[in-house]
Amino acid sequence: MKIIVLSDNRSISSELETEHGLSIYLETARYKCLLDTGASDLFIRNAEKLNIDLSAVDYVFISHGHADHIGGLSYFLEINSRAKVILSSKALTQKFFSQRNGMHQISVETDFTKHYDRFIFVDNELTLEDDIHIFTNTSNMYAKPIGNSNLYKENATGELIPDDFNHELILTAGTDKLFVFTGCAHRGLLNILQTVKEKSAVPIRCVMGGFHLLDTKNGNVYENETQIAEITKILNNKYPLTDFITGHCTGEKVYEQLKINMEFRLIHFFCGYKIEFDGC
Repeated sequence: MKIIVLSDNRSISSELETEHGLSIYLETARYKCLLDTGASDLFIRNAEKLNIDLSAVDYVFISHGHADHIGGLSYFLEINSRAKVILSSKALTQKFFSQRNGMHQISVETDFTKHYDRFIFVDNELTLEDDIHIFTNTSNMYAKPIGNSNLYKENATGELIPDDFNHELILTAGTDKLFVFTGCAHRGLLNILQTVKEKSAVPIRCVMGGFHLLDTKNGNVYENETQIAEITKILNNKYPLTDFITGHCTGEKVYEQLKINMEFRLIHFFCGYKIEFDGC
């Protein structure tokens, strides 16, 4: 299993562009996947520089309906005529907003109906291949990220209500060991991992994506040191053999605190980051 980050807030090289978005390329011996499409066509330009042929991608997985994860989908559909797109139907039928830095819309207005023959909508769970599984989160055992308090969606009457993230999906890949993609983990990293444990007996080898644990700054207060320490304690106790690779919506200061207790099992990704796994 080969993984390469195409879009993120940070970069390994000045030649690779950055944005507030997330897109990851995943390749196995059997298929090629794109995990989210970032906020724009930036992931396409970075893929070209990294010699990745996106026209050969078999599946696109959209973790949720926020524009920094689905904003590049229309550009992808222009260069790839074969891939199936897996997402929640609720990702396209709701409007999403954020009040960070002033209230603004964070969903896309693109009309994808002409591509619906390529779309696979998942609102429960799906086995896509023998080794690709899609789930909705079913665990509420742990607290959700405090940063969710900034995020809203529009109801049927046009009123803004808290986003409940019913449009968020989880992807796992692998047979003997699992790779888990969290997207932004709006339902909570620990809840996502608990859901995967309940759905599969296969051990989790690697977890990758944003964890939506934000840095407290500019008057915005999120998880404190005690709360982050508790999350790390649970990760170390329940998932001692799992590696965690994060970036995007995981704060820099939060990352540093997680790293203190997780050490080599926690890795920071960036545009151009590459990793390969055996046995997944």
